[in-house]
Amino acid sequence: MKTALVGVWLGCVAVVMAAEAAEPVKVRLWPEGAPGARGNADSDQPFVEVWQADTATASGAAFVVCPGGGYGGLAVDHEGKQVAEWCNDRGITAFVLHYRLGSKGYHYPTQVLDVQRALRLARANAVAYGVDPERIGIWGFSAGGHLASMAATLFEERPSGHTDDAIDKVSARPALAVLGYPVISLNSAATHRGSRKNLLGPDGDDALAERLSTDTRVTANTPPTFIFQTDADAGVPAENAVAFYLACRRHKVPVELHVYEQGRHGVGLAKDDPVLSTWPDRLRDWLRLHGFMGKQ
Repeated sequence: MKTALVGVWLGCVAVVMAAEAAEPVKVRLWPEGAPGARGNADSDQPFVEVWQADTATASGAAFVVCPGGGYGGLAVDHEGKQVAEWCNDRGITAFVLHYRLGSKGYHYPTQVLDVQRALRLARANAVAYGVDPERIGIWGFSAGGHLASMAATLFEERPSGHTDDAIDKVSARPALAVLGYPVISLNSAATHRGSRKNLLGPDGDDALAERLSTDTRVTANTPPTFIFQTDADAGVPAENAVAFYLACRRHKVPVELHVYEQGRHGVGLAKDDPVLSTWPDRLRDWLRLHGFMGKQ
């Protein structure tokens, strides 16, 4: 079984290596079927779109990218494709994660299972993808920011349903975390109720919501974190981002927080806004500080 699995993965990697730069390749996280899947559709079988950096400019760094959508959908363009293109332009490989959703009947811990598998996939195949296994980060927006924050704080947990193949033996700890207007609290006045319901299910209790409020899960081993937020965000209030920032400070985790005064929820890279569009420049500087930018 393990031999067959390795053979499938080598085949997937060969396809990725043959692809031209900036042309995404779809790779299922579990080629033989995801644990707990209810069918074989893309909504049941999580996958990554691999946007491999051009070998001539690659920095060796990579991100697993988690689009938002309230755990009910996926904003795969402005919080997925555009982010991958931004990464590629700076020599960074991107794995855009299509994780399973509460709107399709998948609730916690399925999403943690999916994001951990994506990080492990990237790390286990780091040489083939042309990345450094010690420089693979997590980047998420909104509910995808919550998923990214769970990846950054719950990486030592083994959710029920995990497999025990060669991929799952690799570390799921991201080297860095980037959180864009993230959902953090699931049990306060600042909670995004739609994300909570979709993640936990209609019967999700307060004790579980508190345990998955990721500001309560930060430790000294949480990776360095960059946070972008707007004060005017009415969808996911800034209290979420600030709570995670303060938790990082309490545990002496390197952290950088940028709160812009204006801007609605869900702006992505904010390409059309002359003010908000500067936030990726602040991220670029921070990534350079942490060795993710190569010569860029």
